Amino acid sequence: MKRKLICALDTGDLTEARETVRKLAPYVGAFKIGHALTLNYGLDVVERIKELGAERVFLDLKFHDIPNTVGRAVREAAKHGVWMMTLHISGGPAMVTAAVEEAKFHGADKAPLLVGVSVLTSLDQHVLSDHLGVTRTVEQHVVYLSKLAVDLGLDGVVCSVHEVAAVREAIGHKVIVTPGIRPSHGERQDQQRVGDARSAFDAGSDYLVIGRALTSTDDPLKALKDLGLESEEWQTA
Repeated sequence: MKRKLICALDTGDLTEARETVRKLAPYVGAFKIGHALTLNYGLDVVERIKELGAERVFLDLKFHDIPNTVGRAVREAAKHGVWMMTLHISGGPAMVTAAVEEAKFHGADKAPLLVGVSVLTSLDQHVLSDHLGVTRTVEQHVVYLSKLAVDLGLDGVVCSVHEVAAVREAIGHKVIVTPGIRPSHGERQDQQRVGDARSAFDAGSDYLVIGRALTSTDDPLKALKDLGLESEEWQTA
């Protein structure tokens, strides 16, 4: 179970990231970094996070641009040995295909996992319909884009707890990564579609991204229990 947990390093401060990795490396199988650390330190920060004790690094930059630009971005990120990275499926088939081809170039052993983002967990039905003009429900749209993503060659997708069961049915054995993991009594903060770890795993998630619920605690074991995981679960592979 430990290898299925990903800690989000939502900070631009390498010293803070260092302390978080030191504290949580025994409890999680990977650390996620985003724009805050990479804009501050460049992609070399991937190697620095690994040197601090991170077993695997998940680069969450959600690439979304013209195909050539995204292809080059995947190429450069892959050189740094990232384990997984994200891109927006809404960039379209040509963009997704360019990313897939660049990842394949690095070979099966070194190619990063590419996972597609459909509807951010910060969005709800009101925003999706009334502001973005999408006529499908959130779940319908997530499932539609997820199916498109794996048909185009992505290794998997990102979706909230709420859509995991439907996405699993649609994409079969492909990877599902679920952010927005909170204790059942926790605050939503800036996310709308959230849930606890047990619910996500029961629905079919492969990996969970956990941020403040872990990084803000001095008792990781209690935090994991509050998220719905017993101690003997996270200790298993």
